Amino acid sequence: MAEAKGLKKPVQLQDELASMLGAKELPRTEITKKLWEYIKKNGLQTKTVNGKAENAGKNIVADSTLLPIFKKTKSTSKSGKLTDLTNLKEGETIDMMQMAAVVGANIKK
Repeated sequence: MAEAKGLKKPVQLQDELASMLGAKELPRTEITKKLWEYIKKNGLQTKTVNGKAENAGKNIVADSTLLPIFKKTKSTSKSGKLTDLTNLKEGETIDMMQMAAVVGANIKK
């Protein structure tokens, strides 16, 4: 059987994310899938920036479980856009497009 590569290759998770997901190693695709399952199960989406959770929309509300995971994120994309969530507070939101940066910040290099 061929070795998994790219997004399907298992990566080691940082402690907070590993604790939340119940695994020390997962492929990036599974990490993202499990984060979205948690977000939807807990109704943590909103249509407005820093709006009240309404289980719909492109913004994700940081609850006490997601906050330590989100706060590890400080990265610059290939296009030069900075994603810095280190000062995020509980109840504030991130854009769903920042999830890749969040996943990247929570895996061991």
